[in-house]
Amino acid sequence: MHRDIRLHGQIDERIEYYAIVAGDDSHQRYFFNAAEGPGRELRFFAPGNEFVLGPGGIRHEGNGGSFCEYMFGVDQPVPDLAKGDVINRLVMYGARMEEESGNLIFDDRTGGQLGFEKMFFEGNAVVNYFFFISSARVTGPLRRQQESIVRTIGKTLKRSAAVGEQDENALIAEVLALLSDPTALFFLFKLINVHHREYHDTFRRLYFRNKKIADDDFAMLTAVAARHDIDRYQQERIRIDVMYKHPANRRIVDEYKNILIGCHRKGEISRLENARLTRLKTLSVRNKIPGALFYTLDEVLKNDKKLVAPEEQDYLSDIRQILEGIFLTERDIESSIDREDMARLLFAKKKAAENRDHSFEELLLDASRLCDEKMRDGAELAIIEGFSYLITFFDRYDTTSQAVNQLAFMENVRITEEMIRSLLGNKTAFDSLRDGLFDELFIAGLLENKYLGRYGRMKITTLRRGLAEIELNRLTVTAVMEQLLTIDREERLAILLLSHVRDRIRNFYSKYTTRADQQALRREVNEELIAKKLTDGNVPDRLFDETILTIQKEAVYLHGLLPRIIADRDTALREDFLENSGLDRFYVEELEREYFELNELDLEELYQIRKGLS
Repeated sequence: MHRDIRLHGQIDERIEYYAIVAGDDSHQRYFFNAAEGPGRELRFFAPGNEFVLGPGGIRHEGNGGSFCEYMFGVDQPVPDLAKGDVINRLVMYGARMEEESGNLIFDDRTGGQLGFEKMFFEGNAVVNYFFFISSARVTGPLRRQQESIVRTIGKTLKRSAAVGEQDENALIAEVLALLSDPTALFFLFKLINVHHREYHDTFRRLYFRNKKIADDDFAMLTAVAARHDIDRYQQERIRIDVMYKHPANRRIVDEYKNILIGCHRKGEISRLENARLTRLKTLSVRNKIPGALFYTLDEVLKNDKKLVAPEEQDYLSDIRQILEGIFLTERDIESSIDREDMARLLFAKKKAAENRDHSFEELLLDASRLCDEKMRDGAELAIIEGFSYLITFFDRYDTTSQAVNQLAFMENVRITEEMIRSLLGNKTAFDSLRDGLFDELFIAGLLENKYLGRYGRMKITTLRRGLAEIELNRLTVTAVMEQLLTIDREERLAILLLSHVRDRIRNFYSKYTTRADQQALRREVNEELIAKKLTDGNVPDRLFDETILTIQKEAVYLHGLLPRIIADRDTALREDFLENSGLDRFYVEELEREYFELNELDLEELYQIRKGLS
């Protein structure tokens, strides 16, 4: 077992450090000194190596480097992302990547310095590690030492879960075991941004409570950020990293990431893979997973045109013509682009979002730059006012799409009069371009989505009918809101019932076949929900009967149909059950995933079975 000596302290109120020297005879070595005075520094050393902690940052000489856990949402090199198991960033002093060959080149000039601001900006926002090694097996010119270190422990440092878990004991054990030198000393320095850690821990505690941040909680976070002067970029990357690490989010996001990695390796994306990506995006809305978790992953496709089928890019040429044509006239944009052109732009935005194609946004950005150039060269003010005409409609599209999709796929969504008024105003604007355009853009395709559940369908059809009735002065905004809230309350109660009843009767539903047994179960569950203050009244008989029927259908599928579907690859039987059972498709797919994992089956087989159905 190795021995180690640890020093712990703070450079200032913002930076905390741990300095660890590990090795069999570390307790017999003199390895650090401290300078006195206001600019005092801590110096750690071994023959040929030095690491200095000062008020503004660090200095280093000799071998070694730095490593940290990759934060989700931070630009991760495609080679690391494509490997899948690489979870940590490793930077070796004096090393650079050769662009043409992709090989790592080492240099003898390894000395340097790094400020704390840059350290926590380029690396992990909360914790970063630095190291150097003193060993009889790590000798010679510095470039040879660095190359030897990378070969020996580089793979482990880039893949070790101990880095993210901040388990220095496990990390030291892994490294010393690989060095295989009883005289080796491993110098490890852990630097923590205390202010960022407080923001991280506060957000994690609040978010993990129920996967959302209430207004009061957000005010608390804002106060922490203001007190410590944490810039918005750091706040955002910390929040995204925490949200990704929530177990319910991580499984879905990792599946999305793995599909993109597979597409990148093959250099193409199939219709099956595109359908799986679309399904996961829809599932993310249902599970309240922030869209920001997918933006960085979509960047894998952004500049790789091979991963978007040519026929799916045809709409871009039309859009380019419309946007470029805007500036060929001295008239303002609103008069130079007709209603049909605006509708085409909106459908292009819709298509781009469905295909995760960033080209549309790039074209819009190019048009914005051209608008700025025109203004700089003395064009009429009307041209910038007209450009806002486009942006206003695109903003309306984003707001409406988000609200409608949340209403369709998310339970317990916040339904307010303000939301309905906003949808009503946007409907009027879209329909002014073409009668029925709102329905074409947001409703019709949604109602054909196989993943739209029963309650989601009820809410969307109620919204569609309600907005039309408001326009005819037959209903009020308040009345439509109450209709939607009634459906939402029933949906929440149905979900509660299913979770409380399922485990009791999933495998023993035959014991509850008589009406008397089911009534007794209903009383038990009803009393439990009231005692837990999850409901304030009796569960309607209709809702309870539907719950029992759902669980019975689940048992029939898991124990009768699914084994046959897997054995025979009978996709038709699966689709027949999904179409006629009335069960939520997401719910059934979650049951399938659990079945495959429980029985240690290959999930790729499940994706192939779903191939013609998504």
